[in-house]
Amino acid sequence: MSVTLGRLEQVPPRTLWESEARDFTPWLAENLGLLGEALGLDLELVQTEVAVGSFSCDIECREQGTGRKVIVENQLEQTDHSHLGQLLTYAAGLDAAVVVWISPEVRDEHREAIDWLNRHTRETVDFFAAALEVVRIGNSDPAVIFRLAASPNAWAKTAAAGASRGETSSRMASYQAFWQPLLDELREKHRFTNAKAAQPQSWYSFASGVASGITYGVAFARGDRLQAEVYIDVGDAPRNKAIFDFFLAEKIELEAAMGEPLSWERLDAKRACRIAVVRPATTIDDAPEQGDEMRTWLVTRLLKLKQVFGPRVKMALQVAVNPPPE
Repeated sequence: MSVTLGRLEQVPPRTLWESEARDFTPWLAENLGLLGEALGLDLELVQTEVAVGSFSCDIECREQGTGRKVIVENQLEQTDHSHLGQLLTYAAGLDAAVVVWISPEVRDEHREAIDWLNRHTRETVDFFAAALEVVRIGNSDPAVIFRLAASPNAWAKTAAAGASRGETSSRMASYQAFWQPLLDELREKHRFTNAKAAQPQSWYSFASGVASGITYGVAFARGDRLQAEVYIDVGDAPRNKAIFDFFLAEKIELEAAMGEPLSWERLDAKRACRIAVVRPATTIDDAPEQGDEMRTWLVTRLLKLKQVFGPRVKMALQVAVNPPPE
């Protein structure tokens, strides 16, 4: 049996986006998930065209799982020295932790410059160069592909960080080792996150996929608690409390759907709120013997939280548009 195959054709990016600032940057801001998949990061938009002195950085966003600040500089032509200088200016001016340079053609000398920066900068700063490709088969709609031309060696930076932090890094390394298999399972099996390299921290958060400011999270919390949670912080305390109260009004139904009790934390003295499933008497020190069981417990609860709370998030946001004053 003969098989008919189409031919993959390259499409000049300028045929889709005439202007970088007017066309491409707004499109990318609405499609950060595509870039995030290539980078292995969950990206959440903060703002576009961010002033840095007399210049303007194209996009500022944050990494969902860690809160790290991410900046993106775009080009619709091949990379040049001018944009490399702008990239470093924006990184310094905005104190970025992740720096991304996008271009249809990343020149070898600029790829080597990004690699050099990754080798010689502190472990908390990562540099990426991503090649922008637009392709189609026959008369199909064009598709965008981001291919990494240069990226950080996360494991080499982590090793260097451990050598410099000494004893304090031991516990952070334990957290990182615990999270890595969890991220891998969530990404590869459940498509729950784009994150690839675990960070040395005691918590992780994940985009809800519905609304910015309402996230799912996992954490080793105070009081020897391991928990999976819905975290509410849309940037405004009255709205956060209104969203929390919306969920609280459905406490019986939500706990029945979860199949277990929830910890309802309105946190009146703080801006944010939290609804959590708690596993008591559990710390990172239990991971060597119980790590697989602990990760399975977290994954099961995360998926259940998304299943139960996800359909209600949009309604909660609508109810909280004009919340009563506290």
